[in-house]
Amino acid sequence: MSDKTTTTRDVGVVIQESENNRPVIEAIEQDNPECSVMHTPGLVRITAPGRLVVLQETVEEKVGREWETHEFQMAIVSYFGNIQEWDDDEIVIAWDH
Repeated sequence: MSDKTTTTRDVGVVIQESENNRPVIEAIEQDNPECSVMHTPGLVRITAPGRLVVLQETVEEKVGREWETHEFQMAIVSYFGNIQEWDDDEIVIAWDH
């Protein structure tokens, strides 16, 4: 008999650290309470177990203006996981299982 242990793989994004991106990072932290944030010079790496969500509404609250999800393309340096949803109000990064 084999003993299968299911582990949840992390997903995440690497975002360029800048004044414009700080509110986006704060919004991701707020909407993903299980995420880990690691700051390195010029970059912020955000990881979460299994799923990471970016909600337009939260980013707009932090930025103080209208924000469209396509603006996220300008902030990210890379990501790991699959983009399962990218529409007008949210972006979801997760692994396909």
